[in-house]
Amino acid sequence: MASLPKADDDSTASQPGTDDGTTVPQPDAGTDPGVSDAAPAGEPADRPADADEEPAAPGDELTEAGADTEPTPEAAGDDPTDPASRHEDEPATATTRPGWFGWRRRYPRAATAVRVGTTVLAGALVLTVLLIPNRLDWMSVQAFLRLPVEAVFLAAVLLVLPSRARRITAGVLGVILGLSAILKCLDMGFRETLARPFDLVFDWVLLSDGADWVKDSFGRSGELLAVAGVIVLIVAVLALSVLATMRLANTLARHRTVAVRATLVLGVAWVVCFTLGVQFGGVTFATKGYAQYLSNRVKYVRDGLGDADVYKKQMAVDAFARTPSDQLLTGLRGKDVMLTFIESYGRVAIDDPTMGPEVDATLKAGDARLKAAGFSARSGWLRSPVTGAGSWLAHSTFLSGTWVENQQRYRSLTTSKRATLTSYFQKTGAWRTVGIVPGVRKAWPEGKYFGLDHIYDSTHLGYQGPYFSWTPVPDQFSLEAFQKLEHGKKNRDPIMAEIILASSHNPWSPIAHTIDWKDLGDGKVFYKIKKEGTNPTEVWKSSKRVRTEYRKAIQYSLDSLTQWMQRYGDDNTVLVFLGDHQPVPTVTGGTSNRDVPVTVVARDPKILDRISDWGWTEGLKPADNAPEWAMNTFRDRFMTAYGSTPGPAATTTAH
Repeated sequence: MASLPKADDDSTASQPGTDDGTTVPQPDAGTDPGVSDAAPAGEPADRPADADEEPAAPGDELTEAGADTEPTPEAAGDDPTDPASRHEDEPATATTRPGWFGWRRRYPRAATAVRVGTTVLAGALVLTVLLIPNRLDWMSVQAFLRLPVEAVFLAAVLLVLPSRARRITAGVLGVILGLSAILKCLDMGFRETLARPFDLVFDWVLLSDGADWVKDSFGRSGELLAVAGVIVLIVAVLALSVLATMRLANTLARHRTVAVRATLVLGVAWVVCFTLGVQFGGVTFATKGYAQYLSNRVKYVRDGLGDADVYKKQMAVDAFARTPSDQLLTGLRGKDVMLTFIESYGRVAIDDPTMGPEVDATLKAGDARLKAAGFSARSGWLRSPVTGAGSWLAHSTFLSGTWVENQQRYRSLTTSKRATLTSYFQKTGAWRTVGIVPGVRKAWPEGKYFGLDHIYDSTHLGYQGPYFSWTPVPDQFSLEAFQKLEHGKKNRDPIMAEIILASSHNPWSPIAHTIDWKDLGDGKVFYKIKKEGTNPTEVWKSSKRVRTEYRKAIQYSLDSLTQWMQRYGDDNTVLVFLGDHQPVPTVTGGTSNRDVPVTVVARDPKILDRISDWGWTEGLKPADNAPEWAMNTFRDRFMTAYGSTPGPAATTTAH
């Protein structure tokens, strides 16, 4: 008779017995209690019909790896002859599964190492998911040296559940942990790009936009590789999370006594540390951060689902909805008005100590250029609803006078009757309204909502040159096209133009540079300029280079615009230009500031006199203490300053 294997826990009884104290003989190791040991050597004995062994679950092969014998019922102090005395989730057999080709029996030490190692890795994976922050700037060693209450709670739940329920629960928990790990990764990416976490209600459409950006920046092959890599990672994370939780659940069941004691000790330790506020390295040791993270996510989703009704009420308030057309924008009649957005032109370009001096020199040169042509300027700050990306949301906020911070609001707005600044120009009948939108490369049905009589997208500007990464048309060419297609025509009506300059769009490599306006032609001259430019893959290996290229792109856009004004502007030209949002955190350093510069330029002194009470700074560069307004307030301030009279009712039907 083989000796009784020692139980995995420390509570082995000297000899198990029956209820009346009679000693029960020990079965041979490797055999099931009550089964004849006449089975061939090395083969597991046949099980009795009432054996209660659990079928193999995912990860069971590794779970059993290297264990020469399983703990027998005797080690737990139960009667092996009484099936009712066994725990439901304990195997009724002490037999080791041989593994593929019987490798576990032939290499017991290696099997033991695999068993222990994979269990440790499973625990490490679960703890990592529970503890990892959803922000890269919060990542530190101390963040992972904490005790999460969720781990203690989940262990307790798995210990009290019966076999089948435990397996199902472990699988579900694995899926939840995997999905939350993916969500945290999305949060990290969105914070690095948009300085905010991923929105489970509104941001799914941005994933498609992200794929388009990768395609435009790194080519079709780069997009395919990126998408394939993301899919593989998602599947791998979910699979590993499920396998890890299943393995840990099986381990807890096999070592129930030790697991129960450890769970109780850790639970008490968590309560004590949490109550006393114990910290290591400035980080709280006892944490409930994962539960708080999920709770916050649920709250964000609930708020997002209710946001539609909130925004609908906001859209309904419009001071000029009932104003007669002849009382709108009377102070600009006869003027050509250009509402121009410079992509990613944020406050960091002016305030940053490394970029500021270069941009300041460009603004001073632009000031001198405009003054020489008889123009004056006033500048201030606007706070954008977005940062890093989402230009269309900023444009909509500026033009509609409502706070458009997500895609749902954008869709609600563009399917409503809410008037925009551009549509008010159109409503007067005193201007031809046009859009110069080189960033639009496919159908844009929302364009009709903004009240534009004609839209020139990237395919209708006459450009035959190359893309500059994401940018389809260089800014200088876009402005020259506007001159040829609209502004330079003879005997025309006044123009209101919405112009979007896209050369300063991420990834800022390669970048065009200004050339003689006479040499622009059909744009093919830019092939040589692009060839001489930088490679975005190389640029993005260094945050310093990214910041440098961003600064150069902003300088190019500013130079193109001020040169156009000097070359083609006249007494009737009024230019309003602004940034749409701050650049990505790689450039901003993670600041929460969302300010963008805004400037009004005109030769007619009456134009600037109308905004003299705004307190804006003279010139193209706003002072640090210049007024800071929310971007959605500009529309009504502008319309009021230039002669629009609020109508008899301050509301309109939004839909």
